[in-house]
Amino acid sequence: MNQNNKGLSSFISSWVPRVLCLFVAVIIFACVRYFNMGSRVVRIPLSVTLPDSAVVIPESLVPDSIDIVISGDDNLIYLVDPDSISASADFSDVDSDGISRRSVNLVYPDDVFADTALTVRSDPDVVRILFTYPQGQEQTP
Repeated sequence: MNQNNKGLSSFISSWVPRVLCLFVAVIIFACVRYFNMGSRVVRIPLSVTLPDSAVVIPESLVPDSIDIVISGDDNLIYLVDPDSISASADFSDVDSDGISRRSVNLVYPDDVFADTALTVRSDPDVVRILFTYPQGQEQTP
């Protein structure tokens, strides 16, 4: 009986260092994973669909390319082919003057990014274009 108490007492007295060691191990693992993450920025063409020129016309510059940020493991982000990603913004439904905003739609092979835990986003994620009515076709409110 005395032997059992020594073992139990030894286990109970050493649980604090064990928990601290586990905590330190989790912190070290998280730091290694965090410091091994990186981002890669590439510029790809942006396909912009404009409305009929009889309704409104773009007054500001229409972007023709956009930056894409690929984030994830440093060993994997440079293996991604930027040509496999396409970006588009659809302004075809704009029918009044002023600044219109549309989200950038990214199309890429999901299986590659899901299997390797990579993320892809556009920078900026919203495209803004100023539209005006064509000359001689001013609309009254």
